[in-house]
Amino acid sequence: MADVLPYKPRAGEIPTNPGVYRFRDADGRVLYVGKAKNLRQRLSNYFAPLRTLHERTRRMVTTASSVEWTVVSTDVDSLQLEYMWIKEFDPPFNVRYKDDKSYPFMAVTLGDEAPRVIVTRNRKIPGARYFGPYPKVWAVHETIDLMVKAFPIRTCSDSSYKRAMQTGRPCFPGQIGKCGGPCSMTVTIDEHRAMVDDFVAFMAGGDERFTRELTTRMLAASAAMDYEAAAKYRDKLSAIEAVLGKSALVLATDEDADLFGIAEDELAAAVQHFVIRGGRVRGVRAMTIEKEIDISGAELVDQVLQRAYGDAQDVPRRILVPSLPDDAAELEVWLRERRGKKVEIAVAQRGQRADLMRTATLNAQQALIRYKTRRTSDYVARTQALTDLQDALGLTEAPLRIECFDISHLGGTNVVASMVVFEDGLPRKDQYRSFNIPETTDDTDSMYQVLRRRLAYLDRPEEADEPAAVVAVAGETGEGLEEVVVEVKRKPRFAYPPQLLLVDGGQPQVEAAARALRDAGHTEIAVCGIAKRLEEIWLPGEDFPVILPRTSESLYLLQRLRDEAHRFAITHQRKRRRNDISSVLSEVPGLGASRIKVLLKHFGSVTALRAAAPGEIEEVQGIGPVLAQNIHTHLSTR
Repeated sequence: MADVLPYKPRAGEIPTNPGVYRFRDADGRVLYVGKAKNLRQRLSNYFAPLRTLHERTRRMVTTASSVEWTVVSTDVDSLQLEYMWIKEFDPPFNVRYKDDKSYPFMAVTLGDEAPRVIVTRNRKIPGARYFGPYPKVWAVHETIDLMVKAFPIRTCSDSSYKRAMQTGRPCFPGQIGKCGGPCSMTVTIDEHRAMVDDFVAFMAGGDERFTRELTTRMLAASAAMDYEAAAKYRDKLSAIEAVLGKSALVLATDEDADLFGIAEDELAAAVQHFVIRGGRVRGVRAMTIEKEIDISGAELVDQVLQRAYGDAQDVPRRILVPSLPDDAAELEVWLRERRGKKVEIAVAQRGQRADLMRTATLNAQQALIRYKTRRTSDYVARTQALTDLQDALGLTEAPLRIECFDISHLGGTNVVASMVVFEDGLPRKDQYRSFNIPETTDDTDSMYQVLRRRLAYLDRPEEADEPAAVVAVAGETGEGLEEVVVEVKRKPRFAYPPQLLLVDGGQPQVEAAARALRDAGHTEIAVCGIAKRLEEIWLPGEDFPVILPRTSESLYLLQRLRDEAHRFAITHQRKRRRNDISSVLSEVPGLGASRIKVLLKHFGSVTALRAAAPGEIEEVQGIGPVLAQNIHTHLSTR
C-alpha cells in the first residue's frame, strides 16, 4: 500500500480559514464530515504517513477517493454547517447514535384551544411543551395522576372534547373526575388556560410558590371553618409534595441544567443525560455511540452536544459535561441562538455537581457493559461471532471453546495470571483458573510459563474424568473388615482442549504463546492476541494484524473475553494482597481477625496502613497506644 494518498491536496492548496470538510468515496458518497478552525492544520493530520495513523482513521482515508472543503466566516458557522451536513448525508464514519429505547415524554398540547396532558413518544406535536424523558411509561402516568389532582387540566381525547363541547354533556373522564377541561363543564376556556399555565410552570421548575400559596389558603379556610375547602387544598398540597418527593433535590432549587455522564472504550461509548429542572432530576435519557474513527473525549462531548440540541426545544441555561470541548465558546453561541438566552457549558468539578456527575458516569459505565454483553449473549450474535472468527483467523472449525489469558502485576512484582473460558460464546465461570508466578523476567516469560502449565494437563486427560476414591471401613463381616469404596466426583480441571487460545497483548505475547504450544506439542490449537490500543488481532508469524470490522460480533466477543480475563486477574491479585497483609498482621499479638478487618477498612489500602504513624493507627476503634505501636513496628520490619 502506498504511504501517500493519491488525492492528497497540493502544498498550500488548503486554506487556513475555518471551515467544514467532507471525505467522499469513488461513488461520491460522503464518508465523513468534520469541522476545523484551521482547515490546513486539521486536514494535514489525515494526510500524514499512513503507518502513523490510527487504524480506524487509516481505514477511512484509504476508503475515500477525494476530499473537499467549504470555507466559512466564523467558527460558529462551521459548527452549524457541520451539524447540517451530518444530518443530511448521514456519513458512515461519523459517530453513530443508538438510543437505548424510545423514551416516553409528558406533553402539554399548548397549541390546542383547551390544552391537554398526554403520554407520548412523538416529539413533533405542533406547539407542544415536553417534559421528561421518563424511564418508564408508568412513571409518566403516575406523575400525571398526581399532578391533575393539584392542577385539574384536560386529559380526555380530542374526539371526547369535541363531542362534549357540541352536546353540552361532560366527557366521560370529566364525569368521573379525571378531566378538568372545559369539556367537564366546570371551568371556562380562559380559566382552564390559566390552570395549564400553572401546570407548565410547576413542571418546568418545581416552583415552590404553589406550595406556599396552597398552604396559606388551606390555613385560611381552616381558620374560617370552611373545612371542605381546606380539605381540597390539603389534597392538592399532598399531590404536589408527592411529585416533588419522587425526584430528589440534587442541586440548588433555582438550578436548571443538563448533565452528561460518558463512559467509553476504543470502539463505543455510553451517554447518560440527566435533565435537571428546579434542582431535581426530572428525566434521564441514555444512548450508545459507535465510534468509527479515533476521536478524543473532548471531541466526543462536542458531538454528543450537537446531537442532543440540534433539534431541541428545551435548552437549559447550564450544561455540565465531563470535559470541555475545544470549541466550547462556539457551542455556547450556537446554543444561545436556540435558547434565546445565555447558555453556559461547564465541567462539574466539585460539590453536588461533581457527585451527580459521578452518578451519571457510573450509570454510563454500567450501560456500556450491558450494551457489550447483549452483543455477545444473543444466540444469533454468538453464532455469527464464532463463524466470523473462523473465517478471519483461517480456522478449520468454529472455536466453540476459547480460553483467554492475561498477566497482571504491580511494577513487576506480585505477578499473577488468569484464564477465563467461553464455550459457545458464553462464560464458563466454573472453569476459570488463576495462577501465581513466583519468578519471571517479563510478560512474555510469564505468558509462556502459564501456558505450559495449562497445556501440561492436556497430556493427562484421565484426570478430567477420573473420580476420586475414598476408602472407608464400614463394619465387620465373618471374614474380617469390609472395605467400601465411595466414589466422589472430581471437579473437572481443564476438562476439554480449546480450539482457540486468546492472549491479551500484541506480537510479543502471541509469539510466546505459540512457542509454548510448540514446546508442549499441541500445535493443533490456534492462538491469537488482541492488542488493546488499536483492537488489532495478531497471529503468530504475521507482520501485520487482522483487522476485524469495528461493529462485528466477533470483535465484541474477543473484547469481552479480554476484559473478563483482565477483571479476573485483578480480582485474584487483590485477594492475594489482602491475604498477604492479613497474614502479616495476624502475627501481631492481640490483633485478631475482626480488628484486622477494621484496620484495612479504615485505611482503605495496604500502602496507607504501612505509611501510617502510630498515632494515626491509634485512631482506629479498638486499637490502643501499645497495640498501635506494635502494628507500626511489625509492618516497618516486614
